[in-house]
Amino acid sequence: MSIVPPPPLVGRATELRTLIDAVTRPPAVVLVEGEAGIGKTRLVRAALDRLPSGDRAVLLGYCHQIREPFPYGPVFEALRDIRGRLPAAHRLNPVIGALRDHLPELDGALPPSPQPLDDPRAERHRVFRAIRALLAAVGPAVLVVEDLHWADDGTLDLLRFLAGQPPQGLAVVATCRRDGVTGPPLGRAYRHQPDTTSVVVRLTPLDASGVASLAGALLERSDLSPGFVTRLHERTAGIPFVVEELVRSLPASPPGTDDPDALDRAVDRAGVPLLLREAMAERMAGLSPAAAAAVRAAAVLRLPADERLITAVGADPAALSSAVLSSAVLSSSAFGPSALGPAVVSPAALDPAGQGLAGPDSTGPGPVASGAAGLAEALRAGVLHEHPGGRYGFRHALAQQAVYDAIPGPERRAAHVRAMAALAATDAPPLVQLAFHARQAGDTDAWVRHGAAAAQQAAALGDTALAVEVVEGMLDDPDLPVRNRGPLVLMLSRFAATGLSHQRVVRLLRQVLRGDFLSRGLRGEVRLNLGVVLSNQAGDAAAGRPEIMAALAELTDRPTLAARGWASMAMPEWGAESLAEHAEWMARAEALVATADNPELSAAVLANRASFEMTTGSPGAFDVAARLPADDPRTGVRREVARAYCNLHDSATTVGLYAAAERFGREGRRLALETGAQYPAFLLDASTIRREWLTGRWDGLRDRAASLGESATETPLVAVDLWLVLGLLALATGEWQEAVRQFHRAGLDAPEARNVPVVTAAAGGLVDLHLARGAVNEAAAEAEAAVARLRRKGVWVWGAGLVPPAVAAFARAGRMETAAELVDEYAAGIAGRVAPAAHAALDAARGALAAARLRHADAAAFFARAREAYAALPQPYAAARAAEGEAGARLALGDRAAATGFREAAETYGMLGATHDAARCRRVLRDIGVDVPLPRGGRRGAGTLSQREREVARLVALGRTNREIADVLFLSTRTVETHVATVLRKLGVRSRTQIAPPA
Repeated sequence: MSIVPPPPLVGRATELRTLIDAVTRPPAVVLVEGEAGIGKTRLVRAALDRLPSGDRAVLLGYCHQIREPFPYGPVFEALRDIRGRLPAAHRLNPVIGALRDHLPELDGALPPSPQPLDDPRAERHRVFRAIRALLAAVGPAVLVVEDLHWADDGTLDLLRFLAGQPPQGLAVVATCRRDGVTGPPLGRAYRHQPDTTSVVVRLTPLDASGVASLAGALLERSDLSPGFVTRLHERTAGIPFVVEELVRSLPASPPGTDDPDALDRAVDRAGVPLLLREAMAERMAGLSPAAAAAVRAAAVLRLPADERLITAVGADPAALSSAVLSSAVLSSSAFGPSALGPAVVSPAALDPAGQGLAGPDSTGPGPVASGAAGLAEALRAGVLHEHPGGRYGFRHALAQQAVYDAIPGPERRAAHVRAMAALAATDAPPLVQLAFHARQAGDTDAWVRHGAAAAQQAAALGDTALAVEVVEGMLDDPDLPVRNRGPLVLMLSRFAATGLSHQRVVRLLRQVLRGDFLSRGLRGEVRLNLGVVLSNQAGDAAAGRPEIMAALAELTDRPTLAARGWASMAMPEWGAESLAEHAEWMARAEALVATADNPELSAAVLANRASFEMTTGSPGAFDVAARLPADDPRTGVRREVARAYCNLHDSATTVGLYAAAERFGREGRRLALETGAQYPAFLLDASTIRREWLTGRWDGLRDRAASLGESATETPLVAVDLWLVLGLLALATGEWQEAVRQFHRAGLDAPEARNVPVVTAAAGGLVDLHLARGAVNEAAAEAEAAVARLRRKGVWVWGAGLVPPAVAAFARAGRMETAAELVDEYAAGIAGRVAPAAHAALDAARGALAAARLRHADAAAFFARAREAYAALPQPYAAARAAEGEAGARLALGDRAAATGFREAAETYGMLGATHDAARCRRVLRDIGVDVPLPRGGRRGAGTLSQREREVARLVALGRTNREIADVLFLSTRTVETHVATVLRKLGVRSRTQIAPPA
């Protein structure tokens, strides 16, 4: 029997050209989207076949519906066969040596392995860099990743990294289903890079004409009647794979093709069309028993498998001795009560006589030989297909499901038992697959044990998302015994508290907590973990904190957990409670610690106390921090100290103690690396971005913040500092819409449930934005709401970014008394507090109030004090704002030195990159008759944009109109029109839409 040729590519000419064009213009990222059976893989293969001749590597990797915890598996699978394209190992980037343990097939072709890193995050980043360097070394290359909708979180993170920084010669092509999937395949954090070809190819079902072309090509006929085509289109919905399966099941010259009764009339509600079921049944009927057994075995296994596994699962049970079958069944379920390991069935148990499982008395070829022959026949018939790595399976899940559903129930269960035995006999039993087969075999005990073991193994390997997915699936199953639900719920809550996934976990934990099968103590711990997940991963403190409070009432007999709960509630950055209430909760946690001999718990509560003191500007904060047991020999204790130092870095940054913050950050990172405290270390990275913004380290800051944010798409708590900084940077460059969007992401979307210091700073930025746009009433309303939140909390040292613009907003709205009261209240609130940023802001607020009252001499003096204080911190951007205020006051007094102040402020803004602020100062200087040339870059050629033209080009690329650009840069519309025309000419483009943001 000859191998069936692949189906023709029909109705995809435009998509094919788009895909080829993108792949041949690397670096490129292409997503091919569409429902199951729509022809994504066929399109990609056709494009690869039509690529221009040349030395281009094609690397194929596959994501699987049932996956074992093998991080980045699809990409490593694609890289295994590149040895022949690699230069000598000594010419490769040394970082590639980090892949030696992941790619044993390339052993000897890669550089030596570097020393392992203690920080898993750093090791992960090094692996990402190594993969990128390896792809660069084999370029030009096309990396194809099939079925992205089944990718694990690690693979998605890696692909986001590659898509964000692709090597010059790399084109990444990924296929993905979008049915039932919310959000972009690579996550909402993925951003199209201006120097990368980024294309999404969306495949839709064929229309009637496309169905006619496909059917005609398959049947080698051009005389198909309109009636047949219409009926075929209706019954297949135009899905190419279903059309192919149906048409291939017909005779070569089907009689009466114009008769609609020749086609089936129903579609299976379970998702597999009846036509496809019957087509698969007909093709199965034409196979020999051995080939049909191989196909059914592949259907039971679901994933592509090797010949040995397919043969073992497809073996005729009658050919196996009852002893062997009994051994397999007993081995799959004979575990002790505390065992979590997989079943282990030795090869000898499967084949005790060494006769290929046929038994000692059989005649003729044994099951192994007949199984191999059957598999070969199924491949020749095109029912099964060969996958990379010597594995075999179906081309599509619909075909697999059609065959699986046709297997009688008793035979399916027996096949799943054989699959369990065969998989358990492997060197590294795949626990996720074992759990699946145990469930389908009806072996509940083995299902629970394999599932729990799979989840724990995944968590140990850092794949918390898979761990959560496995336990979720078990808890969702109505047949899971009640006795097993409690331990699995607790396991799920613990995984969720340290992982990233949270949406389905929250739903499931809430559903479980509504039941009554959990004991009081177990319920309390689960609820506490739910509260932590809601407050941290979900970023919803308004929902999380009540759960923690409810858990505390259930943890009266578990003081250790209760102390952790109270200490968590005591952190004043969260919730709408007053500082006094937080202090009371902190005292409760400390009282519980005093009654428990638990050094780790004591360190945890002391860590929160130190953070509490620092974030409120307490004079005793450094004394408390000095008591942290940083040299304790116990890892758990030092892990809590690492968390404390990372939190202290954040708190010291908020109050303006930047030198101390850097010291805390260094020590926190060191201890985090030593103890494996990944989450605090990531928080440290995010708050470092905020400190760099405050201290004027803006060079490349936007890209660093955005890049870090890409890895925090599921954890908004981690990313709020990043969104705040991106919003403030957008404000400084006049990108109003982007600034508003980022400020809302930072917490203004739900200010009562978000981090209060960050929300307060974001509100200050939004007030500034409204003032810059002349929206005084909106500015005053935003200021009033933000000040009310800060007043309710009572931690006035957090108001450094809010109070000065709020005072200005109230004054410009004519609410002078409100502005004066705020200044007095702020002064009283920060009195005696160690918070340099707040005290500098007080002088800036007093300057704004004095200027509004036309007391310009007082205003100049206050702004001068603020400028000096900000410069000493240092906060160069805030110092420039104060200098601008001082210059404005001096200008009102008729002081000629005002021009110098505006000029220096403009220079500082320009060095930072605050183009909108710089333009505002230059506008004032022009108005008073002082010419201030724009700063020039390096050597300029004929096509090089000037500084002003670069500013205009950036705003044009953002979609701004000439009027909007004029408002941002304080120019006339006619001047902007001239600049836009010059930009178009210099860049050699005809349309505004072709202008890319300048690098």
